[in-house]
Amino acid sequence: MTDSLKKEFWDRLEDTRTGMLAAGSAPAVPMSHFVEDDSTAPVLWFITAKGTALAEAANSGANAQYIVSTKDEHLYARIDGHVQAVNDPAQLDRIWNVMADVWFDGGQHDSDVQLLRMDLKQAEIWLTDGSIKFLFEVAKAHLTDQQPDVGQHGTVHF
Repeated sequence: MTDSLKKEFWDRLEDTRTGMLAAGSAPAVPMSHFVEDDSTAPVLWFITAKGTALAEAANSGANAQYIVSTKDEHLYARIDGHVQAVNDPAQLDRIWNVMADVWFDGGQHDSDVQLLRMDLKQAEIWLTDGSIKFLFEVAKAHLTDQQPDVGQHGTVHF
């Protein structure tokens, strides 16, 4: 199950763009992630501003958690890893987009842009078929006295 769970996790994670990132003592804040799904060492990338609590935590190489919940309720995940601030103009060029551009007056080359790299350790993942299937399963469980089938759940290690 772990390989299929991991594959489905990556497929669904790529279909969403946001979550809540916390690192070190920096509180969780909404962030957009960019997936680099290298099967040997998967990475999530983030763009933030220098001087933010996240950037400061990343400067010291903090442990991090990224929480994702898709709007269609098909994926919930807590991703654990290690975040670091990096200077990689080629990677920044690959992931820069219109959304990032609105936060920085100088665009991609603004001196306040900070690229964050999150190396992943593990993820606890819940995959569901959405809220309608969940409600059906709960109703069915009440009638049959059986546990509802609410999808897949497991922890994968990277």
